[in-house]
Amino acid sequence: MPLPMPAWRRRAVLRTSALLGAAVTAGSLAGCASTVPVAVATHATDPVCADVVLSTPDVLGPGLHRLATSAQATTAWGTKQAPVVLRCGVEPPGPTTERCETIQTPNGPSIDWLVIPADAAASSTGAPTDWTFVTYGRVPAVEVHVPAEVAAQRSTSFLDALGPAIARTAKERSCV
Repeated sequence: MPLPMPAWRRRAVLRTSALLGAAVTAGSLAGCASTVPVAVATHATDPVCADVVLSTPDVLGPGLHRLATSAQATTAWGTKQAPVVLRCGVEPPGPTTERCETIQTPNGPSIDWLVIPADAAASSTGAPTDWTFVTYGRVPAVEVHVPAEVAAQRSTSFLDALGPAIARTAKERSCV
């Protein structure tokens, strides 16, 4: 028969348990603090989106390491203050007059992207602006938002690194 635990020992065990519980809670909250808030896309539940997000690279370039996001079918890279955000399952664009570019992935697929500046006037003068890229002719559609801070420091040529993941979507149309 085990001996009863002395009162001082029970208090020490309770104190240690409380400290461990507080540490776990603080760690969990710290993890939430580093999560990038992202709005879920309309068609994020499309099973292809899970495949797309899981196929994206962990790093898009120097300083663009993967970040946790708050919504299904999303991922991000960079810093929480200026993240590059990918959302799968956005509404597929129909015919448009927006600029459409085909980006060839080295040794891989070509992906058509609509190139949409947040501020058309700023982009025409070369001033920093946020950019949104939306796949054209692919279902489900994928959107990549690049903040001005990132676009000003590097080109957006890292989009080619997303080609193999985006190629998992069905191609229905192409840029003209």
